[in-house]
Amino acid sequence: MDTTSQGVDGPGTRTGYGAGTVYGAGSAPAYENGHGDATGPARGTGTGTGSAPAAPADPRRALGAFLRARRGRVAPEQVGLRGGGRRRVRGLRREELAGLAGISVDYYVRLEQGRATQPSPEVLGALARALGLDPAERRHLATLAGFGADVAAGHGTTPRTPAGPALRRVLDGMPGIPAYVTDHLLDVVAWNALGAELTGGLGDPGRRDRNQARYLFLDPASRDVHPDWADRAREAVGLLRVSAGRFPDDPDLAALITELSALSPEFTELWASGEVMMCAGGRKRFRHPLAGLLTLDYETLHVSAAPGATGLVVHVFTPEDDTPESAALTRLARTTTPLHPSHGS
Repeated sequence: MDTTSQGVDGPGTRTGYGAGTVYGAGSAPAYENGHGDATGPARGTGTGTGSAPAAPADPRRALGAFLRARRGRVAPEQVGLRGGGRRRVRGLRREELAGLAGISVDYYVRLEQGRATQPSPEVLGALARALGLDPAERRHLATLAGFGADVAAGHGTTPRTPAGPALRRVLDGMPGIPAYVTDHLLDVVAWNALGAELTGGLGDPGRRDRNQARYLFLDPASRDVHPDWADRAREAVGLLRVSAGRFPDDPDLAALITELSALSPEFTELWASGEVMMCAGGRKRFRHPLAGLLTLDYETLHVSAAPGATGLVVHVFTPEDDTPESAALTRLARTTTPLHPSHGS
């Protein structure tokens, strides 16, 4: 994907990650801007080699990159505009999106290029409606614009919320329910015995990496544990993208994105898609060598954090009553050795 400094949908150009950034097919996405661009045909589908993404520098450029990515996925026909013919840009043109949102083209161009000051909530709402953003994407847009962002002041490592004794006692208090806790990096920082066993052996650092993203993209064994691996991979990237918006100056997060971009072409392609995701609930499938294939409902519980610090998310999995999954999970719990002390790095 060629990126030029013109920043306009001019002849022979494709809107990319930002002015002066080059992102060729197969190279790592430009993390400096926080978000990938989905407007070009090549999205990291090569070997994964190439320049590593830089640490984020300006959240306004991340906002612009996110808007470009979302603009590129909206067909003119979806919003009542005439498409067809030869268009130099996939999706909406800048002037088309500005018209739909009721703002000037000049202001929108400055906003997308990172040259505008903080947009108002009204402008963000108009852009979100014009782009058809879902609730998670709307929250992410607001975070990138500086509304409600839990961004640590200054630079350096973002303060983390520890998994304290009370939280660990909660995990130990439900031995028949698999559960684990993640932070903004998707590091698994605490778990109970059944949660460790269900997810590939968290209790044994020799069995799997305790970072969910590394495990999914760099360990082939994760595809056996997660039958719906592609869904879990998209989920992990979407969650990391939200973290990148909330904590743009976190060097640990930048290092993780750089590492995964260099080592996993699949991660590079998903990161370039620009998708975001928030933790919620639903249903997931796991495969265990003794319990077999398990379909479990899950809920995510958010642990509050101090201002400027990252929070924690508790992931809890339960089977429906009187099902084969319920019986299998009960048998597995009986064979699982309790972990002492309760668990996490």
